Amino acid sequence: MGSIFNTLSIGYSGLSAAQTAVSTTSHNISNAESEGYTRQRVVTAAATPIFAAPGNIGNGTQIMDIARVFDNFVYDGYTGISSDKEYSDFTKETLETLSTYFPEIDNVGIKSDLKEYYNMWQAFADNPDNDAIKLALAKQTETLSNSIVATQKKITDIQASINDQLLVNIKEVNSLAEELANINKSIDVAEAGNAYTANYLRDKRNNIEFSLSKLIGAESNIVKIESKIGASGSSNEGYGSYTLSVNGFNIVDGSSYHPIHISSNNNINGYYELSYERQDGVLIPMDESISGGRIGAILDLRGDKMTSDSSGTPTNGALQKVIDQMNAFATTLIDSTNNIYASSATTRMESNAISTNGTQSLVNSSLNIKEGAFDIVIYDIDGKETARRTININQITVMNGVSGSNSIQGQMIKEGDDNADGNANNDIDDFVQFNWASYSNGDNAIEFVMDSASTAKGYKFSIEDKLKTTEFDSGSNFAGALGLNRFFDGNSASNINLNYNLRDNPTKISAGKAPITGDSSLSLNMIQQQFEVYNFNVGNVAYKSTIYGMFDVVATEVGVRTNEAILNNQSITAQFNATELEYSSISKVSIDEELTNLIKYQTSYGAASKIITTIDQMLQTLLGIKQ
Repeated sequence: MGSIFNTLSIGYSGLSAAQTAVSTTSHNISNAESEGYTRQRVVTAAATPIFAAPGNIGNGTQIMDIARVFDNFVYDGYTGISSDKEYSDFTKETLETLSTYFPEIDNVGIKSDLKEYYNMWQAFADNPDNDAIKLALAKQTETLSNSIVATQKKITDIQASINDQLLVNIKEVNSLAEELANINKSIDVAEAGNAYTANYLRDKRNNIEFSLSKLIGAESNIVKIESKIGASGSSNEGYGSYTLSVNGFNIVDGSSYHPIHISSNNNINGYYELSYERQDGVLIPMDESISGGRIGAILDLRGDKMTSDSSGTPTNGALQKVIDQMNAFATTLIDSTNNIYASSATTRMESNAISTNGTQSLVNSSLNIKEGAFDIVIYDIDGKETARRTININQITVMNGVSGSNSIQGQMIKEGDDNADGNANNDIDDFVQFNWASYSNGDNAIEFVMDSASTAKGYKFSIEDKLKTTEFDSGSNFAGALGLNRFFDGNSASNINLNYNLRDNPTKISAGKAPITGDSSLSLNMIQQQFEVYNFNVGNVAYKSTIYGMFDVVATEVGVRTNEAILNNQSITAQFNATELEYSSISKVSIDEELTNLIKYQTSYGAASKIITTIDQMLQTLLGIKQ
C-alpha cells in the first residue's frame, strides 16, 4: 500500500526528471552551433507501480535514456549526396580553372597566334628575300610555340597538383579510418550491456563518416537498425556489426581498419596508384573502383588507368584527354610543317633521334610514317632540277638494306637512270649519301648528305612528299616524322619550338624550294597548309580536320566539359540543400524548439516542487495531530 513517503518519492522523481530534461535542453542550446552535434531528448516512462488491493498505485517516473534524435536512413542519404557534391564541386572548380587557359572567345591565345603565324608566311611569300620579314616570321613562330608550350604546361601542372592532392587525401582517409575503428571499439565498450547510448561517441563517428564520404565516397553499413520513437517519431539508431566500405572494399571492419596503399614507385612520372591489401597480403588495384567524393573526382580528372609501357602516363581522364588532344594538335603541326619545309634545298639533312631500328617496318613503327612515296630532288647552282627519284613506302618497307631492297637505303643507293638520259653519273645515288647512326642509349638517326664534290659545284637536294588523290591523305610524311631539314624542333605540345639553327640565324629561313632568289613556292605551300585536312590521332579516336579545326576541338571540349560540370553542380547543389534541410530538421538543434521545451520543463519542475511542498504540509498536519 502506498504511503505518504512514497508520494514524496513520486514528487522527487518528477523533480529529478524535470531537472535532467532542463540540463539536456541546456546542453542542446549550448551546442547549437557545434559541428556534427545531434540534439538529444530525455526519454521517460512510468516507474513500476506498487501493487495494492484497490489496484496499482503510481510510483512516479523514471529516466529510460537520453537519446539522440537521429534517423539513420536520412543520414545515409545526406552522406551520399555530400559525396556527390564534393565530387561535383572539385570537378567544377578544376575545369573552370582549365577553361581560363583557352581564352579564344576574347580573340587571344593560341588560335590568334596561329592566324598571325600564317599571316607572316603570306607576307614572306610576297617578299621571299626580305630579311626583316624572316626575323618577324621567326619571332611569330616562337610566340606561337611559347603559347602552346605554356598552355600545355598549365594543364600538366593542374594534373600534377591534383596528383599531389591525391596523396594528401589518401593519408587523411587512412588516418580517419584508423580513428573510426578506435571509436567503434570505444562504443562497444561504452554500450556493453545496453545500459545507455554513447551519444558523444556516436556523434564523433558520424562526423568521421561524413568526412570519409566527402573524401572518398565511403558508405557505412550497420546490421541492425532500432527505432527510438521515444526520442522522436522518426528517430532510429544502428547497432551490431559495423563496416565502412568504398565500392566493396572494407576499409573499416568493426574495430579494425585496412589502410589504402598509395605508391608512385612504379611510375616514372610520379603518378600515384592505389591498392587494397587482402588478408593474404596481395595488393589489389583499386583506382578504378573509386568514383565518389574528392578522390573520385581527382582520379576521373587525372586518369585512373596507366599505360602498360614505360611512359607512365594516364590513358584516360578529363585532363589527360585535353593533354593528348593538345599533343595531337602540336605533333601534326610540327610534322606537317617539317614535311613541307623539307622541300627547301640544302646539302645535309639529319633526323631526330628515333627508337626504331633499321630493320623494323616503318609504317608499323612508333613513327608517324604512312604508306606512300616521296621524291628526292637535286637542284644545280642555278636552281634547275637535275635529278628526281621516287622512294616508295609500303607495309614492309624498312630503313636499312642493300641496293634494290625494299628499304629507304636500298632504294636510294640503287643505281638507276633517274633522268632517262643514259648518263649513269647524274642520278640520285651519285649525289646523296645515306648514313645510319646508332647511339649508346639505344636511339638511332639517319643522315642524308650531298656528296662533297657535288656540294662544291653548288648542288643541293630536297625531299618532296608525293600526295595521293584520296581524301584526307597527306602523303608518306617521311621527312616530317623524322624531322629532316626541320622548321620546328620538338615532338609534342610540351616542347614545340622553332628549329635551333633558325632561332640563331632567322635569315636562313627559306621561302622557296629551289636555292635561288625570288622563289616563294615553299611559303605558298605553308599558307595552303592551314586549309589542308589531316588525321589527328588521340588514343583510339581519329579526328579528321584542319589545324584550326583541331584546336577548335580542344577548346570546345574544354568549354563543353566545363559547362556540363557547372550545370551538374547546380543540380546536385539543389539536391544537397534539400537533403541537408531534411537532415537538419531531424537532428540539428532548433533554438526556438529548445526554448519552448525549456519553459515546459521549468513548469514541470515547478509542479513537482509543489508535490513536495504539499507532502511537507501533510506531514506537518500529521505531526500536529499527534501533539
